[in-house]
Amino acid sequence: MGTATRETTSCPRKREEVRVVNQKLTFVVGTGRCGSTALSQVINIHPDVLSINELFASIPDTEMLDEAPLSGPEFWGFLSRPNLITNSMIKNGATPPEFLYHKLPKRRFDAETTGIPAISVMVLPHLTDDPDALFDELESEVTSWPTRRPADHWTALFAFLGARFGNPGAVVERTGLSIGRVPEMHRAFPEACFVHLYREGPDCAVSMSRHFSFRMIPLLWEMAMHLGLETPQHLTPQHAAQLPPDLAPLLSDRYDPALVMERPIPLSAFGTLWSETIVDGLRKLDDVPAEQRTALSYETLLEEPEKELIRLAEFIGVEPHRTWLDASVAHLDGGRPGAARKLPEAELTPLLESCSPGTRALAAHQ
Repeated sequence: MGTATRETTSCPRKREEVRVVNQKLTFVVGTGRCGSTALSQVINIHPDVLSINELFASIPDTEMLDEAPLSGPEFWGFLSRPNLITNSMIKNGATPPEFLYHKLPKRRFDAETTGIPAISVMVLPHLTDDPDALFDELESEVTSWPTRRPADHWTALFAFLGARFGNPGAVVERTGLSIGRVPEMHRAFPEACFVHLYREGPDCAVSMSRHFSFRMIPLLWEMAMHLGLETPQHLTPQHAAQLPPDLAPLLSDRYDPALVMERPIPLSAFGTLWSETIVDGLRKLDDVPAEQRTALSYETLLEEPEKELIRLAEFIGVEPHRTWLDASVAHLDGGRPGAARKLPEAELTPLLESCSPGTRALAAHQ
Protein backbone atom coordinates (compact mmCIF):
# COMPACT_ATOMS: atom_id res chain seq x y z
CA MET A 1 0.00 0.00 0.00
CA GLY A 2 1.27 3.46 -0.83
CA THR A 3 1.52 6.27 1.66
CA ALA A 4 0.30 9.07 -0.58
CA THR A 5 -1.03 12.19 1.09
CA ARG A 6 -3.75 14.46 -0.09
CA GLU A 7 -3.69 18.22 -0.26
CA THR A 8 -5.87 19.67 2.45
CA THR A 9 -6.99 23.15 3.33
CA SER A 10 -8.23 24.05 6.76
CA CYS A 11 -11.48 22.53 7.89
CA PRO A 12 -14.32 25.03 7.22
CA ARG A 13 -15.77 26.77 10.26
CA LYS A 14 -18.33 29.46 10.78
CA ARG A 15 -16.29 32.64 10.44
CA GLU A 16 -17.90 34.47 13.34
CA GLU A 17 -17.28 31.48 15.67
CA VAL A 18 -13.65 30.80 14.80
CA ARG A 19 -12.32 31.66 18.28
CA VAL A 20 -15.01 29.80 20.21
CA VAL A 21 -13.28 26.71 21.54
CA ASN A 22 -16.16 24.28 21.15
CA GLN A 23 -16.81 25.25 17.52
CA LYS A 24 -13.37 24.12 16.28
CA LEU A 25 -13.84 20.44 16.98
CA THR A 26 -11.95 17.68 15.19
CA PHE A 27 -12.14 13.93 15.71
CA VAL A 28 -9.15 11.71 14.93
CA VAL A 29 -10.56 8.31 13.99
CA GLY A 30 -9.03 5.01 12.96
CA THR A 31 -8.77 1.29 13.55
CA GLY A 32 -6.71 1.55 16.71
CA ARG A 33 -3.03 0.50 16.87
CA CYS A 34 -2.47 2.92 13.99
CA GLY A 35 -0.26 5.48 15.75
CA SER A 36 -3.13 7.44 17.23
CA THR A 37 -1.76 7.40 20.79
CA ALA A 38 1.47 8.99 19.59
CA LEU A 39 -0.56 11.52 17.60
CA SER A 40 -2.60 12.39 20.70
CA GLN A 41 0.62 13.05 22.59
CA VAL A 42 1.88 15.29 19.79
CA ILE A 43 -1.40 17.19 19.63
CA ASN A 44 -1.33 17.59 23.40
CA ILE A 45 1.97 19.46 23.10
CA HIS A 46 0.35 22.19 20.98
CA PRO A 47 -0.48 25.23 23.15
CA ASP A 48 -3.58 26.12 21.12
CA VAL A 49 -5.23 22.69 21.22
CA LEU A 50 -7.29 21.01 23.92
CA SER A 51 -6.39 17.33 23.41
CA ILE A 52 -9.12 14.92 24.56
CA ASN A 53 -7.83 11.37 24.72
CA GLU A 54 -9.86 8.13 24.48
CA LEU A 55 -13.13 9.82 25.44
CA PHE A 56 -15.52 7.48 23.65
CA ALA A 57 -13.55 4.37 24.63
CA SER A 58 -13.80 5.47 28.25
CA ILE A 59 -17.51 6.29 27.98
CA PRO A 60 -18.81 4.10 25.13
CA ASP A 61 -22.51 4.24 26.11
CA THR A 62 -24.68 4.80 23.04
CA GLU A 63 -26.79 7.31 24.98
CA MET A 64 -23.85 9.71 25.01
CA LEU A 65 -24.09 10.39 21.28
CA ASP A 66 -27.85 10.05 21.02
CA GLU A 67 -30.60 12.67 20.91
CA ALA A 68 -32.43 11.84 24.15
CA PRO A 69 -31.91 14.72 26.62
CA LEU A 70 -29.98 14.17 29.84
CA SER A 71 -29.87 16.27 32.99
CA GLY A 72 -26.52 17.48 34.27
CA PRO A 73 -26.48 14.87 37.06
CA GLU A 74 -27.43 12.13 34.56
CA PHE A 75 -24.64 13.18 32.22
CA TRP A 76 -22.19 13.23 35.12
CA GLY A 77 -23.30 9.74 36.07
CA PHE A 78 -22.01 8.39 32.75
CA LEU A 79 -18.70 10.22 33.21
CA SER A 80 -18.17 9.25 36.85
CA ARG A 81 -19.38 5.64 36.97
CA PRO A 82 -16.56 3.10 36.59
CA ASN A 83 -16.34 1.42 33.22
CA LEU A 84 -16.77 -2.24 34.14
CA ILE A 85 -14.48 -3.52 31.38
CA THR A 86 -11.56 -1.20 32.07
CA ASN A 87 -11.83 -1.69 35.84
CA SER A 88 -11.86 -5.46 35.38
CA MET A 89 -8.76 -5.25 33.18
CA ILE A 90 -6.92 -3.19 35.81
CA LYS A 91 -7.92 -5.56 38.62
CA ASN A 92 -6.65 -8.53 36.64
CA GLY A 93 -3.36 -6.94 35.65
CA ALA A 94 -4.29 -6.65 31.97
CA THR A 95 -3.53 -2.95 31.66
CA PRO A 96 -2.52 -1.45 28.30
CA PRO A 97 -0.26 1.63 28.21
CA GLU A 98 -3.27 3.87 27.51
CA PHE A 99 -4.59 3.32 31.06
CA LEU A 100 -2.88 6.21 32.84
CA TYR A 101 -4.69 6.74 36.14
CA HIS A 102 -3.65 3.62 38.07
CA LYS A 103 0.03 4.42 37.37
CA LEU A 104 -0.10 7.64 39.40
CA PRO A 105 1.78 7.48 42.72
CA LYS A 106 -1.05 9.17 44.63
CA ARG A 107 -4.66 8.62 43.66
CA ARG A 108 -8.04 8.59 45.36
CA PHE A 109 -9.75 5.86 43.36
CA ASP A 110 -8.83 2.21 43.09
CA ALA A 111 -10.18 -0.50 40.79
CA GLU A 112 -10.35 -3.01 43.64
CA THR A 113 -12.31 -0.85 46.10
CA THR A 114 -13.98 2.31 44.86
CA GLY A 115 -13.70 1.64 41.14
CA ILE A 116 -12.04 4.23 38.92
CA PRO A 117 -14.45 6.75 37.32
CA ALA A 118 -14.74 6.27 33.58
CA ILE A 119 -13.39 9.71 32.76
CA SER A 120 -10.42 9.27 35.12
CA VAL A 121 -8.84 6.17 33.57
CA MET A 122 -7.50 7.82 30.38
CA VAL A 123 -9.11 11.21 29.75
CA LEU A 124 -8.19 13.33 32.77
CA PRO A 125 -4.61 12.04 33.32
CA HIS A 126 -3.87 13.01 29.70
CA LEU A 127 -4.68 16.62 30.66
CA THR A 128 -3.20 17.00 34.14
CA ASP A 129 -0.97 15.41 36.76
CA ASP A 130 -3.76 15.90 39.31
CA PRO A 131 -6.80 14.21 37.75
CA ASP A 132 -8.58 13.88 41.12
CA ALA A 133 -8.67 17.67 41.59
CA LEU A 134 -9.97 18.11 38.03
CA PHE A 135 -12.56 15.41 38.67
CA ASP A 136 -13.87 17.42 41.64
CA GLU A 137 -14.02 20.60 39.58
CA LEU A 138 -15.96 18.81 36.87
CA GLU A 139 -18.40 17.25 39.32
CA SER A 140 -19.27 20.65 40.77
CA GLU A 141 -19.71 22.14 37.31
CA VAL A 142 -21.45 19.35 35.38
CA THR A 143 -24.03 18.43 38.04
CA SER A 144 -25.32 22.02 37.88
CA TRP A 145 -26.10 21.84 34.16
CA PRO A 146 -29.65 21.84 32.78
CA THR A 147 -31.35 19.05 30.85
CA ARG A 148 -30.25 19.08 27.18
CA ARG A 149 -28.96 16.91 24.35
CA PRO A 150 -25.78 14.94 25.10
CA ALA A 151 -23.99 16.79 22.28
CA ASP A 152 -24.72 20.08 24.04
CA HIS A 153 -23.29 18.64 27.25
CA TRP A 154 -20.15 17.57 25.41
CA THR A 155 -19.83 21.01 23.87
CA ALA A 156 -20.13 22.60 27.30
CA LEU A 157 -17.60 20.12 28.71
CA PHE A 158 -15.06 20.97 26.01
CA ALA A 159 -15.65 24.68 26.65
CA PHE A 160 -15.16 24.23 30.41
CA LEU A 161 -11.96 22.24 29.93
CA GLY A 162 -10.76 24.75 27.35
CA ALA A 163 -11.23 27.61 29.80
CA ARG A 164 -9.51 25.54 32.49
CA PHE A 165 -6.46 24.95 30.28
CA GLY A 166 -5.83 28.39 28.81
CA ASN A 167 -8.59 28.87 26.21
CA PRO A 168 -6.99 26.96 23.33
CA GLY A 169 -8.39 27.62 19.89
CA ALA A 170 -9.32 24.06 18.98
CA VAL A 171 -10.48 20.77 20.46
CA VAL A 172 -9.17 17.47 19.08
CA GLU A 173 -10.67 14.22 20.37
CA ARG A 174 -8.96 10.93 19.63
CA THR A 175 -10.28 7.48 20.48
CA GLY A 176 -8.78 4.20 19.29
CA LEU A 177 -11.03 1.94 17.16
CA SER A 178 -13.40 4.87 16.66
CA ILE A 179 -13.89 4.89 12.90
CA GLY A 180 -17.03 2.78 13.18
CA ARG A 181 -18.70 5.52 15.26
CA VAL A 182 -18.27 8.27 12.66
CA PRO A 183 -22.02 8.36 11.82
CA GLU A 184 -22.93 8.95 15.49
CA MET A 185 -20.24 11.60 15.89
CA HIS A 186 -21.22 13.35 12.67
CA ARG A 187 -24.89 13.34 13.60
CA ALA A 188 -24.16 14.76 17.06
CA PHE A 189 -21.59 17.31 15.79
CA PRO A 190 -22.45 18.11 12.15
CA GLU A 191 -19.81 20.87 11.90
CA ALA A 192 -16.97 18.77 13.33
CA CYS A 193 -14.09 17.68 11.12
CA PHE A 194 -12.51 14.24 10.90
CA VAL A 195 -8.92 13.11 10.46
CA HIS A 196 -8.65 9.48 9.39
CA LEU A 197 -5.32 8.23 10.70
CA TYR A 198 -4.38 4.91 9.12
CA ARG A 199 -1.45 2.54 9.16
CA GLU A 200 -0.36 -0.19 6.77
CA GLY A 201 -2.54 -3.21 7.45
CA PRO A 202 0.08 -5.89 8.19
CA ASP A 203 1.92 -3.71 10.73
CA CYS A 204 -1.36 -2.65 12.31
CA ALA A 205 -2.46 -6.28 12.59
CA VAL A 206 0.82 -7.28 14.25
CA SER A 207 0.35 -4.47 16.78
CA MET A 208 -3.24 -5.59 17.43
CA SER A 209 -2.03 -9.13 18.06
CA ARG A 210 0.12 -7.88 20.96
CA HIS A 211 -2.57 -5.76 22.63
CA PHE A 212 -4.89 -7.26 25.25
CA SER A 213 -8.04 -5.38 24.19
CA PHE A 214 -7.65 -6.34 20.54
CA ARG A 215 -6.89 -9.96 21.40
CA MET A 216 -10.17 -10.03 23.31
CA ILE A 217 -12.18 -9.17 20.20
CA PRO A 218 -11.81 -12.54 18.38
CA LEU A 219 -12.28 -14.36 21.69
CA LEU A 220 -15.54 -12.53 22.35
CA TRP A 221 -16.72 -13.48 18.88
CA GLU A 222 -15.67 -17.09 19.50
CA MET A 223 -17.76 -17.10 22.66
CA ALA A 224 -20.75 -15.58 20.89
CA MET A 225 -20.56 -18.12 18.06
CA HIS A 226 -20.23 -21.00 20.54
CA LEU A 227 -23.45 -19.81 22.21
CA GLY A 228 -25.30 -19.04 18.97
CA LEU A 229 -25.46 -15.31 19.68
CA GLU A 230 -25.57 -12.74 16.88
CA THR A 231 -23.06 -10.42 18.55
CA PRO A 232 -20.69 -10.40 21.56
CA GLN A 233 -22.76 -7.52 22.92
CA HIS A 234 -25.31 -10.14 24.02
CA LEU A 235 -22.80 -11.97 26.23
CA THR A 236 -23.51 -11.94 29.96
CA PRO A 237 -21.72 -13.47 32.99
CA GLN A 238 -24.48 -16.10 33.09
CA HIS A 239 -23.25 -17.49 29.76
CA ALA A 240 -19.99 -18.61 31.41
CA ALA A 241 -21.57 -21.91 32.50
CA GLN A 242 -22.11 -22.82 28.83
CA LEU A 243 -18.56 -22.10 27.71
CA PRO A 244 -15.43 -24.28 27.73
CA PRO A 245 -13.04 -23.76 30.66
CA ASP A 246 -10.51 -21.84 28.56
CA LEU A 247 -13.09 -19.15 27.76
CA ALA A 248 -15.58 -19.14 30.64
CA PRO A 249 -13.37 -17.16 33.09
CA LEU A 250 -13.25 -14.22 30.67
CA LEU A 251 -16.89 -13.48 31.50
CA SER A 252 -16.15 -13.36 35.22
CA ASP A 253 -14.69 -10.62 37.40
CA ARG A 254 -11.45 -12.55 37.89
CA TYR A 255 -9.32 -14.19 35.23
CA ASP A 256 -5.71 -14.80 34.32
CA PRO A 257 -4.58 -12.44 31.50
CA ALA A 258 -2.55 -15.35 30.12
CA LEU A 259 -5.84 -16.85 28.91
CA VAL A 260 -5.90 -14.00 26.42
CA MET A 261 -2.26 -13.18 25.81
CA GLU A 262 -1.03 -16.78 25.43
CA ARG A 263 -3.96 -18.19 23.47
CA PRO A 264 -2.95 -19.08 19.89
CA ILE A 265 -4.68 -16.65 17.53
CA PRO A 266 -3.47 -16.52 13.91
CA LEU A 267 -2.19 -13.15 12.74
CA SER A 268 -4.58 -13.38 9.81
CA ALA A 269 -7.47 -12.97 12.27
CA PHE A 270 -6.16 -9.51 13.07
CA GLY A 271 -5.58 -8.79 9.40
CA THR A 272 -9.23 -9.60 8.79
CA LEU A 273 -10.25 -7.39 11.71
CA TRP A 274 -8.18 -4.53 10.27
CA SER A 275 -9.60 -5.01 6.77
CA GLU A 276 -13.22 -5.19 7.90
CA THR A 277 -12.80 -2.10 10.07
CA ILE A 278 -11.15 -0.15 7.25
CA VAL A 279 -13.72 -1.10 4.59
CA ASP A 280 -16.65 -0.30 6.90
CA GLY A 281 -15.03 2.89 8.20
CA LEU A 282 -14.22 4.32 4.78
CA ARG A 283 -17.82 3.78 3.71
CA LYS A 284 -19.01 5.68 6.78
CA LEU A 285 -16.50 8.49 6.28
CA ASP A 286 -17.84 9.01 2.76
CA ASP A 287 -21.03 10.39 4.33
CA VAL A 288 -19.06 13.25 5.89
CA PRO A 289 -18.71 16.23 3.50
CA ALA A 290 -15.35 16.06 1.73
CA GLU A 291 -14.25 19.46 3.02
CA GLN A 292 -14.71 18.25 6.61
CA ARG A 293 -12.40 15.24 6.40
CA THR A 294 -8.83 14.39 5.53
CA ALA A 295 -6.57 11.35 5.74
CA LEU A 296 -3.19 10.96 7.42
CA SER A 297 -0.86 8.01 6.89
CA TYR A 298 1.14 6.98 9.94
CA GLU A 299 4.03 5.89 7.73
CA THR A 300 4.12 9.24 5.94
CA LEU A 301 3.90 11.03 9.30
CA LEU A 302 7.10 9.24 10.36
CA GLU A 303 8.83 9.80 7.01
CA GLU A 304 7.89 13.47 6.60
CA PRO A 305 6.81 14.59 10.07
CA GLU A 306 7.18 18.33 9.66
CA LYS A 307 5.27 18.45 6.37
CA GLU A 308 2.43 16.30 7.71
CA LEU A 309 2.23 18.13 11.04
CA ILE A 310 1.95 21.47 9.25
CA ARG A 311 -0.86 20.03 7.12
CA LEU A 312 -2.59 18.67 10.22
CA ALA A 313 -2.31 21.98 12.10
CA GLU A 314 -3.77 23.88 9.15
CA PHE A 315 -6.66 21.44 8.91
CA ILE A 316 -7.63 21.66 12.57
CA GLY A 317 -7.20 25.45 12.45
CA VAL A 318 -4.11 26.25 14.53
CA GLU A 319 -0.67 27.65 13.78
CA PRO A 320 2.16 25.14 13.27
CA HIS A 321 4.48 26.87 15.74
CA ARG A 322 8.19 26.17 15.27
CA THR A 323 8.65 25.05 18.87
CA TRP A 324 5.71 22.64 18.54
CA LEU A 325 7.07 21.20 15.31
CA ASP A 326 10.50 20.62 16.82
CA ALA A 327 9.11 18.96 19.94
CA SER A 328 6.71 16.83 17.91
CA VAL A 329 9.33 15.65 15.43
CA ALA A 330 11.55 14.62 18.34
CA HIS A 331 8.63 12.74 19.90
CA LEU A 332 7.82 10.87 16.70
CA ASP A 333 11.42 9.88 16.12
CA GLY A 334 10.84 6.65 18.07
CA GLY A 335 8.32 5.32 15.55
CA ARG A 336 9.41 2.11 13.84
CA PRO A 337 7.30 0.86 10.92
CA GLY A 338 7.81 -2.47 9.19
CA ALA A 339 7.25 -5.05 11.96
CA ALA A 340 5.34 -7.35 9.59
CA ARG A 341 8.28 -7.58 7.19
CA LYS A 342 10.23 -9.55 9.81
CA LEU A 343 7.66 -12.35 9.93
CA PRO A 344 8.41 -15.78 8.45
CA GLU A 345 6.77 -16.38 5.09
CA ALA A 346 4.33 -18.92 6.56
CA GLU A 347 2.81 -16.13 8.71
CA LEU A 348 3.33 -13.20 6.36
CA THR A 349 1.57 -14.69 3.33
CA PRO A 350 -1.83 -15.32 5.01
CA LEU A 351 -1.51 -11.99 6.84
CA LEU A 352 -1.06 -10.11 3.57
CA GLU A 353 -4.02 -11.95 2.07
CA SER A 354 -6.26 -11.11 5.02
CA CYS A 355 -5.24 -7.45 4.78
CA SER A 356 -5.77 -7.19 1.02
CA PRO A 357 -9.43 -6.02 1.09
CA GLY A 358 -8.56 -3.14 3.39
CA THR A 359 -5.41 -2.31 1.43
CA ARG A 360 -7.41 -2.13 -1.80
CA ALA A 361 -10.08 0.02 -0.17
CA LEU A 362 -7.48 2.48 1.09
CA ALA A 363 -5.78 2.66 -2.31
CA ALA A 364 -9.13 3.38 -3.99
CA HIS A 365 -9.83 6.09 -1.42
CA GLN A 366 -6.70 8.15 -2.13
